Amino acid sequence: MKKLVTIIGLAIAVFSCTGAAKSDSPLTVVDTVNLKRYLGMWYEIASYPSWFQKGCTGSTAEYNLLSDGKIQVINRCHKDSLEGPLKVSKGKAEVVDTTTNAKLKIWFFWPFKGDYWIIDLNPDYQWAVVGEPSRKYLWILSRTPTMDGAIYQEILEKLPQKGYDPAKLRRTYHKAAAE
Repeated sequence: MKKLVTIIGLAIAVFSCTGAAKSDSPLTVVDTVNLKRYLGMWYEIASYPSWFQKGCTGSTAEYNLLSDGKIQVINRCHKDSLEGPLKVSKGKAEVVDTTTNAKLKIWFFWPFKGDYWIIDLNPDYQWAVVGEPSRKYLWILSRTPTMDGAIYQEILEKLPQKGYDPAKLRRTYHKAAAE
């Protein structure tokens, strides 16, 4: 029963990502994303708190290309502490804007899909910022468990131009960062 509640909760969360924009201006994405370079492991550095990630820390997202062209998504986090039990959620994503490859739809429970838009990306694919049009969700991702403070500050300074409030971000900690 607990697993069913979690799955339904994730479905509602993904479905709610498609809500109306809170900002007057449309959310812009990066000009282009090389999906092969984007694949692999990403560490969550910070995110807007969301009920479907409640109690999560040490969060990661892993992206792998599937034979049908879709992307396998594996989200992991530790519940309540860095030593807490591992929670794993598996889903899929597909590119919906092949001009940029920066707009994807992601789902963990069919038929509910949510927007996954890459709104900022380091040219060397060392960090990324992911949001969605309603600006209810936001993630800052890095290839490493920690991020240089100056880079993090630069990202924060650009967020208001995208319609996001950096004060709402919650930092995410990882074992390597805590030790």
